[in-house]
Amino acid sequence: MTQAFSIAGRPIGTAAPPYIIAEMSGNHNGDIDRAFALLRAAQEAGADAVKLQTYTADTITIDHDGPEFTIAGGLWAGRRLYELYAQAHTPWSWHQPLFDYGREIGITVFSAPFDRSALALLAGLQAPAYKIASPEIVDLPLIRQVAAAGKPIIISTGMASWPEISAAVETARAAGARDIAVLHCVSAYPTPVEEANLATIGELARRLDCVIGLSDHTPDTTVATAAVALGAQIIEKHFCLARSDGGVDSDFSLEPAELKRLVQDCRSAAAALGAASFAPTAAEQDMLKLRRSLYVVQDVPAGAVLSLANIRSIRPGRGLPPVELDRVLGCRAARDLTFGEPLDWSMVKKDPSA
Repeated sequence: MTQAFSIAGRPIGTAAPPYIIAEMSGNHNGDIDRAFALLRAAQEAGADAVKLQTYTADTITIDHDGPEFTIAGGLWAGRRLYELYAQAHTPWSWHQPLFDYGREIGITVFSAPFDRSALALLAGLQAPAYKIASPEIVDLPLIRQVAAAGKPIIISTGMASWPEISAAVETARAAGARDIAVLHCVSAYPTPVEEANLATIGELARRLDCVIGLSDHTPDTTVATAAVALGAQIIEKHFCLARSDGGVDSDFSLEPAELKRLVQDCRSAAAALGAASFAPTAAEQDMLKLRRSLYVVQDVPAGAVLSLANIRSIRPGRGLPPVELDRVLGCRAARDLTFGEPLDWSMVKKDPSA
């Protein structure tokens, strides 16, 4: 049984619509006015929350030119970690006004802390939840510190093995975390659709007693919507104002209209799950009248034998059920029967000799 919990009063779990997190990351492009605009765009698209990342280049790496500090391939190939993070970080002085603006316009703001100092900043801002980014899933001391804060904790699993995922969740629980969500994630930017491995969502749900979701880096909304149909209760997706504006994450981020479609499609997918049922739904009640049944398809005088020439199974469904056809055939008409009448037992003499 998966757990359920709330972030800023919004329930999250199997009984609630999927919780949609719009990831700002570095898509503010170093402009706080753009960051405010991103908050507004996420709120207008119907997202539940905007997630920030709280670090500086100096808290997440060091200023070093060694080859291991340079990204070898992918979207950021050739860039030094320090330089990339210096460009992408959200200045700490922005956090208070961004949190305040989120409360003003009615969208939750929280963040991923990357060290103890970031956690202290966010705690001072009364962040309603914390995120552990995929590369930090192996930093068990960080997870321990974040979990001890007593807020909901969301852990992404990109690149992680099952023992690493299990250790992260066990560490969070041992440190006092009660409200835990685990997001299946593939840390490729963008993620090829054929590597999304959404079947992992069901396996995580089977192995872990917590809320399960998806942190998605595929190019559009299809994979996230499919994830909801497979049981994901949280969807996290990067977003920007316009990919053409550029930025460190813009290539795999949704624009506002796409984010709105994501919200709508994910909530529709969740609503469509419903419950296992083998009975007509409320919407099917009128259609029941159009099922097949036995009708008089040729005028029949009283006493005449009922046959396939004058009795057939047709639509609509006001006559006897089709299963009764064999019992009816060979009997005689109890009265004159008229073309187009639905057949009922008062019209049938069961003794064919009568």
